[in-house]
Amino acid sequence: MKTAEIARRYLDFFEKNGHTIVPSASLVTDDPALLFTVAGMVPFIPYLSGDVPAPYPRAADNQKCIRTNDIEEVGKTPRHGTFFQMLGNWSFGDYFKEGAIRFAWELLTSAEEDGGLGFDPNDLWVTVYEEDDEAHDLWLRLTDLPAERIQRLGKDTNYWSTGLPGPAGPCSEIFFDRGPAYGIDGGPATDDDRYVEIWNLVFMQYEITDVRSKYDFTIVGELPNKNIDTGMGLERIAFIKQGVDNMYETDQVRPVLDAAVELSGKTYGANHEDDVRFRVVADHVRSALMLLADGVTPSNEGRGYILRRLMRRVIRAMRLLGVDGPTFATLFAVSRDAMKEAYPVVESDWERISQYALAEEATFLRTLAAGSENLDASIAAAKEAGVTRIGGAEAFLLHDTYGFPIDLTLEIAEEAGLSVDRDAFDTLMQEQRARAKADARSRKRQLADTSVYRDYRAQGETVFTGYTDLETSSRVLGVLVDGLSVDRATTGQIAEVILAETALYAESGGQVADKGVIVGPGFELEVLDVQKPVPGLISHTVEVTTGEVAVGEPATTVVDAVNRRAAQQAHSATHLVHAALRDTLGKSATQAGSLNRAGYLRFDFAWGQALSADTRTEIEEIANNAVRDNLEVTTRIMGLDEAKALGAMALFGEKYGDTVRVVDIGGPWSRELCAGTHVASSAEVGLINLVGESSVGASNRRVEALVGLDAFRELAAERAIVSQLTASLKTPRDQLPTRIAELAASLKAAEKKIAQFEAKALGDRLPALVAGASAEGPYRVVAESLGTASSADDVRTLALQVRDRLGSEAAVVALVAAIDGRPVVIVTTNEAARAAGAKAGVLAKAAAAALGGGGGGRDDIAQGGGADAAALPAALASVKDALGAA
Repeated sequence: MKTAEIARRYLDFFEKNGHTIVPSASLVTDDPALLFTVAGMVPFIPYLSGDVPAPYPRAADNQKCIRTNDIEEVGKTPRHGTFFQMLGNWSFGDYFKEGAIRFAWELLTSAEEDGGLGFDPNDLWVTVYEEDDEAHDLWLRLTDLPAERIQRLGKDTNYWSTGLPGPAGPCSEIFFDRGPAYGIDGGPATDDDRYVEIWNLVFMQYEITDVRSKYDFTIVGELPNKNIDTGMGLERIAFIKQGVDNMYETDQVRPVLDAAVELSGKTYGANHEDDVRFRVVADHVRSALMLLADGVTPSNEGRGYILRRLMRRVIRAMRLLGVDGPTFATLFAVSRDAMKEAYPVVESDWERISQYALAEEATFLRTLAAGSENLDASIAAAKEAGVTRIGGAEAFLLHDTYGFPIDLTLEIAEEAGLSVDRDAFDTLMQEQRARAKADARSRKRQLADTSVYRDYRAQGETVFTGYTDLETSSRVLGVLVDGLSVDRATTGQIAEVILAETALYAESGGQVADKGVIVGPGFELEVLDVQKPVPGLISHTVEVTTGEVAVGEPATTVVDAVNRRAAQQAHSATHLVHAALRDTLGKSATQAGSLNRAGYLRFDFAWGQALSADTRTEIEEIANNAVRDNLEVTTRIMGLDEAKALGAMALFGEKYGDTVRVVDIGGPWSRELCAGTHVASSAEVGLINLVGESSVGASNRRVEALVGLDAFRELAAERAIVSQLTASLKTPRDQLPTRIAELAASLKAAEKKIAQFEAKALGDRLPALVAGASAEGPYRVVAESLGTASSADDVRTLALQVRDRLGSEAAVVALVAAIDGRPVVIVTTNEAARAAGAKAGVLAKAAAAALGGGGGGRDDIAQGGGADAAALPAALASVKDALGAA
């Protein structure tokens, strides 16, 4: 029974029994305490805790989860996986223990032909909390389980709580007995791998307080609404129903394992350490695929770090399996095909997913290449010096400078018969962490140290006059150079200038700072930036272009009027786009950040999927209709509570005082809290041209637009391109898409014919290649460059044909060619050559090293590649040298 079929049966069963089927939440949870959705209950916490009324009395789901706390155990046990799917049924004050037990037993033991999962009751065991007589008696009454297969266990295994005050309760777990071949008799109480937990029924019935530990607390009493929270591991059910030994061999995971086997040329089941590596690859590739699909991208912190760690563990495992070159293109595509039935997004979003995966692999392979070269030098130096250990400082340098993992250093050193001074390495790592923490604390103090502005702020708030004036006369309150207060700044210096009043807008609310100048008696300052270092105070970062500016002197701020007008257009356009989004997508499409500068806006909003071309057009049309309608733009100052009562929307990330500024465009159609500058009427925006829409996370999207003259120039440029195409192709504008599609199809057909001709040309060289075989020791060898070729498959086919023509005596064929400018080498051997010691994988690896790349494969056929096509002759020489050394 396929994994997707098990999930379908589960959801169908509970839907027939009155449950609302809830789609899986994202792996990226909204819970600030969690990086990922680590359990099936996470999306339901607000309902289970009673903070939010549940929208349904009972529900069921198949929730995707990521958990990496046991990452080192992956591959070593039959059930540890980083990505897993948790089937759950939930009751929010509806049915309780009897219903949960009845549903679980019926689904598990009903015949497959009746829609059940078809488990033999004789294979099932149950555990209950040792004091939960009610659950124990229900299992006896509702099922045909004998009393000896219902075991009572303690709080450490059969009591659920969060470890915090709140809901808690006993649980009952269902186990599958895999049989005596897998361990000792005695039931789940033995804690043996023979008994696999497949379903956990949590009876959330008590409220606890005075929590001293996860299992030591005071029960206050029963909850007014008792809840059911169950979880059945889909992967565990799958490996049992599919008759395999572990989750890595199920239909959604095994294809990746098999692909890794093929890439490595090794056999699964022949070596325990290799088997663990194969399972790590299979698990981590799927986990990385699903994280990428939910919008996580590789980085050095948070969720991105976990993803990066998973991907790099795959690369390391493949390297230890003998594959030095890139593998993600194959492995991720295989995982995509295995998962797309259950999660179509992995196929529909494949281009973006694969782009991130391949880029991360390429980066880390470069890291490994640089680190390996240095490690090889250290190993050679150690052997030459007659020592058996690589110093901790050398291992730390590899880690710190090249990002080379310490465990890989240990593996490679061990293969070379050396050890590593791990204690010294760990000491250096601890010292580095201590320095990093101290540096972070120092930088935090520096960023938080605003005491230099204290005296200026004590003189009152900076008065901003820029809503009505583009020039304002004031006086210099302070001058700062390099963060220190000084009495003056002279020509050429960069300084901060504090004024009592200013017409220059300080960056905030997504609107960038104004451009302009500050002038006074004998000085002129070019304004580089305007910020609010502390609330109520505006600081101008300037370059003194003429004279010197001193504290106490008069100064006039002059705003660049053209830049300000364009910035106002962009800011007002942002409000229009926000309103258009909400009109089109609904009120949940709320702002999550923005950037407005002259002629350009960027707007982030809460939304979980890409916008279609039609939707983008509709949003753009609504916003431009608002421009056409010349809507009045008004601003009002009022209390925060009053503004909220009027429906004014707050800007993402902004903090507001008791008094706020409300900007209306067209009355309530667009009403937001905003301190930015705006046009007087929507017609002044001019034109809005949406030029981009993209993802900025699992639940946020981003639109970008050009505004005003910038929007017009972009459209004019596109019009010019269309005119050029219509002239060049002699095709009317409305027929261009069809004409271009026809040309693309013709080009594809021509390329196919060319490839066929090139393949035939290669095949015509077969007799000459066979005739040119030379004797190299015990082997007949064909080592030739083909020049250029269309594909590696063509080169591989020809190599196999040459090998077969050489007969039964020991033969080695090595063919190299440049494919799209990149070199490739194919090496193949016959049975007699392999018996004499020639291994294609070893020879391909040697040739690829000369090409500046990597390679490997099976003993009979292998492939390598690199970056230096000029080194093809050297690659062939490397094959002959390796044969001589064999």
